[in-house]
Amino acid sequence: MPVQKVITKGKVPVNIYTNDIDHGAYDQLSKMAQLPFIHSHIAAMPDVHKGIGATVGSVIPTRGAIIPAAVGVDIGCGMNAVRLSITADQLPDNLKPVRHAIEDAVPVGFAMHKTIKARRSTLNALDGGLESILTSHPSIGKMVKQLSRTWSQQVGTLGGGNHFIEVCLDENDDVWIMLHSGSRGIGNVIGRYFIQLARKDMQRLQRNLPDRDLAYFDEGTENFDDYFFAVHWAQDYAMWNRREMMRMTVEALKGVLPDFNVTKEAINCHHNYVAVENHFGADVYLTRKGAISAREDELGIIPGSMGAKSYIVKGKGDAKSFCSCSHGAGRVMSRTAARKAFDADDLASQTDGVECRKDTGVIDEIPGAYKDIDTVMENQRDLVDVVHTLKQVVCVKG
Repeated sequence: MPVQKVITKGKVPVNIYTNDIDHGAYDQLSKMAQLPFIHSHIAAMPDVHKGIGATVGSVIPTRGAIIPAAVGVDIGCGMNAVRLSITADQLPDNLKPVRHAIEDAVPVGFAMHKTIKARRSTLNALDGGLESILTSHPSIGKMVKQLSRTWSQQVGTLGGGNHFIEVCLDENDDVWIMLHSGSRGIGNVIGRYFIQLARKDMQRLQRNLPDRDLAYFDEGTENFDDYFFAVHWAQDYAMWNRREMMRMTVEALKGVLPDFNVTKEAINCHHNYVAVENHFGADVYLTRKGAISAREDELGIIPGSMGAKSYIVKGKGDAKSFCSCSHGAGRVMSRTAARKAFDADDLASQTDGVECRKDTGVIDEIPGAYKDIDTVMENQRDLVDVVHTLKQVVCVKG
């Protein structure tokens, strides 16, 4: 569907691809639109909801400035999916050993590998960049104990919250592995550090902002250059982290599933990141906060919640959305509210047929806390075409 709602309270309009938007997100977007360096307009995807720092599901083009809190602290968070050469009838009747094999291979939550498990090529690709960041801003290293040593043990780890590893079936009963994660603790440290640094810059320069979370770096300043380097390093870290996790998951499953091969990687994409792109006649810093790139014929992944469908999609290159689409279903309920509203029985009922944790530790990720993924997909039929529909049968969460 086309744009369904437009906010006109700021210096630029906000085009919203849904009528289902909470007051908090509406207020955040209205404030963002007041900034003087927004180019053309802001786009809000169908999964839009209030976020920390900036609205989840927003696409923000800026010229001459970058807002660290708009990217957020889960820098480079995104998706990876591969299709396997086996089908549903080759899976075991009991999928618990499949889940346990993944959990044994990939640390979840706050855990990390006890020793370095990533390939040397991965570590080489990341090592020099971190050294440059710590040299320019040694305070980053002090924010997490032994950060400069533990980052390498976090490569190939899942994290917690809405991050997951799933075994799924598509419409042809082909088996897929799909995972969702970001730059782990080190990306969080980099994000928090530069968000605070941007706030200090605003105070020093006496800039008036609609919200303190909209603190920014001016292009051409040392802090801008350092953040631009650091955020792209964290995005690279997240990409490599997903690759290593996928490799570890595939190796683990070879021990419990029939012999299989992996087809070409479907996609490995960010949905919390900033990139330089050209839109409406200008090169801009395009921040996608809970949104993925959906250029014409570009493949992407839109996951649903635990127990819901997910989609492999192909972009249509819609200009008004800055060639973007949603990154998932989007929350309708905060984590705290979900814990109060649901119990373990509700979780078991809503994840029936999925081999996953069904305890109170993951109630905040219950499907009832999210928007209906089918409605989200209907609202963005002008943005993407569905290539494959996936349904999870195993879900691993931290």
